[in-house]
Amino acid sequence: MENITNYLSEILEIPLDAASTCSNFYTSKKVSKNEFLLREGEVCHQTFFVEKGLLRMYSIDKNGKEHIIQFAPEKWLISDRSSLYFGEKSKYFIEAVEDSEVLLLNDDFFTKVIEKFPNTAENNDLLLQKHIRNLQNRVNSLLAETAEERYMNFIKMYPDILLRVPQWMVASYLGITPESLSRVRKELARKNFQPT
Repeated sequence: MENITNYLSEILEIPLDAASTCSNFYTSKKVSKNEFLLREGEVCHQTFFVEKGLLRMYSIDKNGKEHIIQFAPEKWLISDRSSLYFGEKSKYFIEAVEDSEVLLLNDDFFTKVIEKFPNTAENNDLLLQKHIRNLQNRVNSLLAETAEERYMNFIKMYPDILLRVPQWMVASYLGITPESLSRVRKELARKNFQPT
């Protein structure tokens, strides 16, 4: 579980040799491509840390259209926070886009980590504040930015995802049609833009 150990060490500043002691607070699970970790209507009881692979969280509207809220590649956390913390039935699906290895962090994972390593409380709070900031930026992006600006932000946030998911998933995340995404990409190609 190298990625979670490095994550705890780098992000929460737990000493590397002590980070492995947090393994009591999570379990490992291999999930196949298209396998669900959470379905709409279920209550979420865990946060998922992606050790290897790729997950996505999405909702389906009343017309059957998918809306991707988040991708979670290696070293990312993903969960339905409303369901996890308030016991609400989830409005989302969390699904493996690729065969993945996921760590299931119990709902009290961060509380237990802080109890064991009190110096991590400030970093945990900073992590939460960054998550909130990212959500606010995402809402603003969907409301105020052009499709091209959203695509550029997507590339910055998820630099390797373009090679791992079909174009329709990227379009769903951006809130545009696949045809609109094709136009954006053609326009960027015309301007000689090269994704990194």
